[in-house]
Amino acid sequence: MSSRYADVYGQWKSDPDAFWAKAAEDIDWYQKPRCVFDPDQGAYGRWFADGVGNTCFNCVDRHVAAGRGQDPAIIFDSAMTSVSQTYSFDDVLQEVTAVAAVLKNLGVEKGDRVVIYMPMIAEAVFSMLACARIGAIHSVVFGGFAAQELASRVDSARAKVVIAASCGLEPGKVVAYKPLLDAAIDLAGSKPSYCLIVQRAQLRADLKTDRGELDFANLVGKEREKKTEIACVPVAATDPLYILYTSGTTGKPKGVVRDNGGHMVALQWSMRNIYGLRPGDTFWTASDIGWVVGHSYIVYGPLLAGVTTVLFEGKPVGTPDAGTFWRVVERYRVNVLFTAPTAFRAIRRDDPDGIFVTQRDLSSLRTLFLAGERADPETLRWAEALFRIPVIDHWWQTETGWAIVANPVGLQPLGVKHGSPTVPMPGFGVEVLDDAGKPIKHGLLGNLAIRLPLPPGCLVTFWEADERFRETCLNEFPGYYKTADAGLIDEDGYVFVMARTDDIINCAGHRLSTGALEEVCAAHPDVAECAVVGAADAIKGQVPYGFLVLKHGVNRDETAISQEVVDLVRQRIGPVAAFRTALIVPKLPKTRSGKILRGTIQKIVDGETWTMPATIDDPATLDMIIAALEERIYVS
Repeated sequence: MSSRYADVYGQWKSDPDAFWAKAAEDIDWYQKPRCVFDPDQGAYGRWFADGVGNTCFNCVDRHVAAGRGQDPAIIFDSAMTSVSQTYSFDDVLQEVTAVAAVLKNLGVEKGDRVVIYMPMIAEAVFSMLACARIGAIHSVVFGGFAAQELASRVDSARAKVVIAASCGLEPGKVVAYKPLLDAAIDLAGSKPSYCLIVQRAQLRADLKTDRGELDFANLVGKEREKKTEIACVPVAATDPLYILYTSGTTGKPKGVVRDNGGHMVALQWSMRNIYGLRPGDTFWTASDIGWVVGHSYIVYGPLLAGVTTVLFEGKPVGTPDAGTFWRVVERYRVNVLFTAPTAFRAIRRDDPDGIFVTQRDLSSLRTLFLAGERADPETLRWAEALFRIPVIDHWWQTETGWAIVANPVGLQPLGVKHGSPTVPMPGFGVEVLDDAGKPIKHGLLGNLAIRLPLPPGCLVTFWEADERFRETCLNEFPGYYKTADAGLIDEDGYVFVMARTDDIINCAGHRLSTGALEEVCAAHPDVAECAVVGAADAIKGQVPYGFLVLKHGVNRDETAISQEVVDLVRQRIGPVAAFRTALIVPKLPKTRSGKILRGTIQKIVDGETWTMPATIDDPATLDMIIAALEERIYVS
């Protein structure tokens, strides 16, 4: 394949240092790195080890200095409150500087940790950038996380300050954050010195000054009025920018550590080459800042590239309907939309014919990107037919911080293969290994691994747990980073990510991918979304169980639909799948970021002891799984 992508990927393979040195030229440094990669530092080496810079400067100050101060930087849109506000780069600089001044007045210094426990409001982004400005390390915790989970993160980071909101807003309800924060601090062994509280009009909190609780708006407003100037603190490229604790952890949480230098270089490169964005474009990542997608592509990536970013408070459905995404795209002339497949499945379930889409002018939209979990081909085809623009799946992880595998539309759009996020990006040497760590042939299912070193922008370790990082990610396959995903690479070099490795079903000696089974189930015209897990079986070892959510308006006999889905799997995969159980449920259990909780479902199916996941969006969905199992129907 002779192409621009192949040439660029080949340039990286032939001389990684030269490739990333050139990419680093797009960053403004206080001290330009001369050492691109030092293999002797850290767990697998460190990028730009002698470079000195500041992430906030590159996100905000340099654009103001370049004369773009009046250009829009952040558009805040709340479907929950019907509030919209646009912040220019000048505005962002003013707000971030004021928050930075407050933090410095509270004793926060370079290297200190600040936990941010906030909904999707502008103050959250200003707080992240303020930490970066003064060299503090932020740790964003998804707003509304349970007290125990928040406490474990405050403890692990030993946060000097917590910045929180009085409440968050969900469809039909107000979620009080302050009682959760109070309980978390009571549980935490390491107590923060201060808590800054953003008081929201929907539910104000009582502040206890004897516990160091302070009004965010009052303190920030004073610094804004004084026009306090806080210079960006020079930090080493290898200094941490943030800690992000992986979702769904139990016991001591795993804190992914992201550095400053490699993170800036990788995200800047990705904005232009993967997403095809330039200054003046508008990018909307419909996610949450509590997740890695929000860190990388609501906050840092767009602002590094001088691109306008949309900060949205709402849901794809229910705020107020399945047309809210298209309202936002039309109103702000969004050029590129990035969201999770689960959001599109929810929209497709509520509006299968795309009626809301036809009511809006979406002519500004060039590309739709999906990530977060595997994008099933049926959802991709639905979106392609509806929007008639490229719909791009791409694969990455909290640990990597940006795309491992993607279709680089800014570099060269490649042909789409449904079910594949396309090809590895420069920096990622993706291989398929057997369980002994040996490379296997194209087309065979195995463990997806990345040859070391990981590229700039990936995690450098777990927070204060280097050995745990090595044990979890590096030791099983020496010379590789273990993604814990299973998949294959075809003869054209396209990567197919089929499942987490613990989602591979071993049925009578046959390795079956849950992703492949779900792909077939979702092809049924009445199915909006589905999940397949392996159930323990005394004879076959495991057999697949399917859980189906039907599209709105479907009122056919459910037993007939189940039989049709079972027949479809037999037609397309064969009797080897031993697929006889397809249960219909109103909703699937998911995390707040939209990932299906397959592990918990499997434990329920097998009758094992399970605990309520900390990240679950709706606990009642687990009762729906239990009820479906009690009424299960086997089909022949």
